[in-house]
Formats: sequence, structure tokens, C-alpha cells
Amino acid sequence: MKNSVFRSEQPVTRVTAHALNLGDRINTAGFEKDALSAVPLSLRVGKDGIAVVFRYGAVVFFGTAAEEEAAFVERLSPRIGGRLTPVEEETATIELSGESEDQVAAGGPILVRDMSLARLLLVSDALAKSVVLAHDEREMAKVFDTIEPFVRELAISGKLFRNRRGILKLIGEALLVQHNVSGRVAIAEKPDALWDRPDLERLYARLEDEYELKQRVDALNRKLSVAAETADTLADIIDTRRALRLEIIVVLLIAFEIIIAFYQIYSAQGGH
Repeated sequence: MKNSVFRSEQPVTRVTAHALNLGDRINTAGFEKDALSAVPLSLRVGKDGIAVVFRYGAVVFFGTAAEEEAAFVERLSPRIGGRLTPVEEETATIELSGESEDQVAAGGPILVRDMSLARLLLVSDALAKSVVLAHDEREMAKVFDTIEPFVRELAISGKLFRNRRGILKLIGEALLVQHNVSGRVAIAEKPDALWDRPDLERLYARLEDEYELKQRVDALNRKLSVAAETADTLADIIDTRRALRLEIIVVLLIAFEIIIAFYQIYSAQGGH
């Protein structure tokens, strides 16, 4: 079929995309000779399927059977760093459209003018970012679950009995999610495929809207700000409490030294 990346003898008018977030990173070195594209790396899988592999840990399959996907993931397994459990996944349907423009129906299939590699790469980019965001949203929820007992304890008793290590761990978890969102995945950045095909900007904008990529990143960043501010506040409370304890200890030591000094003076006078 003209402008179709699939090798099937029959025209491909409908294909299923399946995105998986497998880990923190995937080493893609060594696949270049078999690649349909280098960035992101896309490869043929099974009889007529395609896999798009993202270095930040996601893989998107097109037109592959479950066993073909499992075999490919097993092949990638030694290359996956920071393996995730559970694996976030998402599916979408891509259909060939008779319209002159690509369309992304809300909650429905992604309608494309042709099954070209460029269009599939844009779909894979949106799906990969969506599953990574789903993982980060889950991790952010865990951070808030960790914060909640601290804040509740402070609201009820007016005191904080947790240790500084727990607060630092909380800050670390929030920073890790922030790194994933802004650094590792660069969700706000446009895919490399658009450099060669600026005419597909509108398709990608529609995919961004469908999967609410910008809105979800903004929501995550707001939650990260709240988590960071809360953690800083809790850490300040603990630091203040520790400083107060040190001041009390210093005062008691000074008082003890004064008492010892008076005792020594009294003993010396009593000796005369």
C-alpha cells in the first residue's frame, strides 16, 4: 500500500498501538543496522509489526501479537535499567481515514491519511509520554500519601514526632519525580520526527490535546511544588525543634558550670 510502512500484501486500514513503560531507561545501542528510524529507534517485530523504543524506558508496538511483544520485551530485558513493576500500559487504535486531514477523535480512534512511519512515530511519541506520565502520576500520589500523615499529625497535635530522615526521603522522592518529568523524558519537547515533517505539526498538537500531555505535566509540576514546599516546611520545623533542644542543652550546661563554680567558691570559703 502506498505510503504504508507495513509490508502486508493486503492494505492495512486499521492497526492497534500498545505502549508499555518498562523501566527508567533502555540502551538502544547496536540496533542501528536494523532500524527503520534512529531517533526514536523503530524496528520491525514479528511478521508485520513495528516497535518504537524510547531511551527513557518506553516501547510502543504497532500491529503485533501478544507473543511477539513478549518475545521482543524479553530480547530487550538485559538493556532495561530500573525495571518497573507494575508496568504502565496504554492502547490506541489507528485507522486509515478518507479525509484530507488527520483527525484524533476524543476517546476514539486516531484517523490518519496514511500509515507512514512519520505518522506512527508521532503517535508512538504521544503514547510513550502518556504511559510515563501515568507512572509519574502514580509516584506523585505515593509522595502525597507519605506527606499526609506528617501534615495530619501536625494539624491534630501541633507537634511533629517524625525524624528528619523521613522528611529527607520525602524530598528525595519528590525530586526524583521532577527529574523524570523535566529531565529524563522531556515531555514538553516536540518529537524529532517533526523536524523532517513540519506538515504534521497539527496531528501532533491533536495528539497532545487527546492525551492531555501539557495539562498533566502542569498538574504534576504544581503537585511537585506543593510537595517540595511542604517537605521544606516540615524540615524547617524539625530543624527549629533541634535548634531549640541544643539551646536548652547549652543553657543547662552553663547553669551546671555556674553551680559548680559557686560550689567551689563555697567550699574554698568553708575551708578557711
